[in-house]
Amino acid sequence: MSKSHVVNKEKISVIKPLTLGLFIFVVSSLSACTGKDKSTNNSVQQESKINTIKTELFTKPELNFSILNGKIYNKFFRQGKVAAHTLLTSGTSPRLIVAFPAGNSGVSLWFKSVDKAVQWQEINEIVGISQQNEHGDLLYGIRAQLTTTAKELVVEEAVLSNVRVLRDYMHNRTVPSAIQNEVVLKDNSITWYRDRLDGKGGYKLQVDVLHGSVAGGHGKPVVFTAADNEPLTLRLSALSGDESLTPITKSELFVEGYNGNPLSQNILAFLSYKEKMLAGSWRFSTYFGRDTLMSVRLLMPVLKSAVIEASLGSVIERLADNGEVAHEEDLAEFAILRHMSEVGNKTASPIFDYKMIDDNFMLAPIVAEYLLENEAGKNNATAFLQRKTLDGKRYGDRLIENFNFVISETTEYAANPEVGNLIKLRGDLDVGEWRDSNEGLGFGKIPYNVNSIFVPASLSAIARLYSSGLLTDYIGDDQSLKLAKNISKVWQEKASSHFKVTLTSQQVRESVTQYADYISVSDVASLAAIEETPFSFYAVSLDSQGKPIPVLNSDYGFSMLFTNPSSKELESTVKSMLLPFPLGLLTPVGMVVANPVYADKETQKYFTNSHYHGTVIWSWQQALFAAGLERQLLRSDLTVNTKKILLDVQIQLWDVINAVKEVSNSELWSWSFMDGEYTMERFGQRNNDLSESNAAQLWSTVYLSISDPSEPSVTK
Repeated sequence: MSKSHVVNKEKISVIKPLTLGLFIFVVSSLSACTGKDKSTNNSVQQESKINTIKTELFTKPELNFSILNGKIYNKFFRQGKVAAHTLLTSGTSPRLIVAFPAGNSGVSLWFKSVDKAVQWQEINEIVGISQQNEHGDLLYGIRAQLTTTAKELVVEEAVLSNVRVLRDYMHNRTVPSAIQNEVVLKDNSITWYRDRLDGKGGYKLQVDVLHGSVAGGHGKPVVFTAADNEPLTLRLSALSGDESLTPITKSELFVEGYNGNPLSQNILAFLSYKEKMLAGSWRFSTYFGRDTLMSVRLLMPVLKSAVIEASLGSVIERLADNGEVAHEEDLAEFAILRHMSEVGNKTASPIFDYKMIDDNFMLAPIVAEYLLENEAGKNNATAFLQRKTLDGKRYGDRLIENFNFVISETTEYAANPEVGNLIKLRGDLDVGEWRDSNEGLGFGKIPYNVNSIFVPASLSAIARLYSSGLLTDYIGDDQSLKLAKNISKVWQEKASSHFKVTLTSQQVRESVTQYADYISVSDVASLAAIEETPFSFYAVSLDSQGKPIPVLNSDYGFSMLFTNPSSKELESTVKSMLLPFPLGLLTPVGMVVANPVYADKETQKYFTNSHYHGTVIWSWQQALFAAGLERQLLRSDLTVNTKKILLDVQIQLWDVINAVKEVSNSELWSWSFMDGEYTMERFGQRNNDLSESNAAQLWSTVYLSISDPSEPSVTK
């Protein structure tokens, strides 16, 4: 995918530093030869696209922090229009990635595997830079000095594009044929550069070798080599020309009196912009509807109203014409690639993904929480509903479209509450809610959380908003929202019964013994906790015929956050979930999100501790459960015994949360079992892991608003 060039000469002019520490370097007269498959004569005739580059350096960053996640070192930097996440992977498969929130873009070097593990050192020198390319477009990025113990690094591929393209390369080692880099090699410096496919902006990755050497090009692999007795030292310049976002600073994020974890504050700030919140970095540096909604709901007690409204506004802005919530957006070059493939043009207009079904039913409960329960939201309710989207529609009108969609999707089951009328995944898709790996629902088609929790919660919220009178100016003659209360009652009373799985104590004992042996963990604590009474739980999903997929799961946390279960249901469900694994979900290093102990052997193969939604621990799911417990304990209608059980479970949960606090900001983690003990394992850093965990994840920052009950609150 690269065209190699050799630069004949280079002239650098250094201009006197400006005030505020701004420096300008002018790099001109970069000429180059052609690609690895073309002759030298043709190469000389092709003009380099890295002409007349002006570089401006920015000092005093707003954000400059690091996270060491196992063998992956992460450096986050933001100053003005510059925002970048630099990721250095040590070990036997080294790589270098710089991801930019601007356009969800990135530049990367993927090195060939090595026999002896290499180690990257921490980045101590990093600055923000901007450059103007030959077309007059400004590119923004970072310059940093890197040091590694590697004696030699051989470049397997340089990928410069949208992060979605980088992710695809990570998983299948392919790059779209339309993406072609130019490569400029001069002395001890090498640059990969390319215009964006529509000619607007571009991407650049330059590596200057300060100690060591670089060689290759003309069809040969690029090789970095350390000098004798010196570590390989590089100066990295990484830039993207995609449109920068408008940062929300830490001072703009939090309510007065806030005193939460500084690292979590930094992560949330890095992911927060006035246009949208980013789901996580490096792999999801863009809008995700579900992630935004859940994070706003859980962080609502500590966020300023402007941040809440900007985040909800980003969801409302992206609603489909029929009111469906957008799950994800393809933008910048990834959108261009799709447009080229599907309609044959190079437009960069965003493409929104509406295949998920859970987020459609999340919007109403979270809007209701803000407008009806939050003090700032109650004061701002009228103004918020009157705000307008970019195309001039009032927020209130757009919300009515979503509410009507919810009504239309749920009336059939309310009239005839049979399995066939439940909410199903779209078409032949295997995904549709937060467990969005193909096997996350056990290949089921009817999700438990959507039907038993989000649908009744959404209908109840719509009924409350309708009764409040806030929607009067937006309803007009359409009175369909009046139906919400009665429809909600049917769903609340009927839907969960389709997912209920009940086993005898003997069935439980046999399942636990067999499964513990299958995955090589101890069953002693689990067998001791089995009671001589029926054991019940809610299946993660139903198959296409309505049969439960009997995977114990963590999704009841949604129910505790969004609904008011009876004392009896809370006692039986919560207690059974937090029994010791593999009987329940609780391990000493966290609460797993799925446990296939009661499923068949074929299903168990897809729910291991190496699967993205298998027997692994997701930080935000623990936080969700903690927040749900906190909310239920505030109820005045629960029995004394129920509250005692909830308090006991709360202590158990926080014990495991505190046991692995060092990974609480990451997306997820896994475990190993040896010599009778569970050990936390970084997900994505073992050979058999099927994906990777982000070091910074939006909904993993929600502990900022959720306090260990044994410690002081994070707000005054």
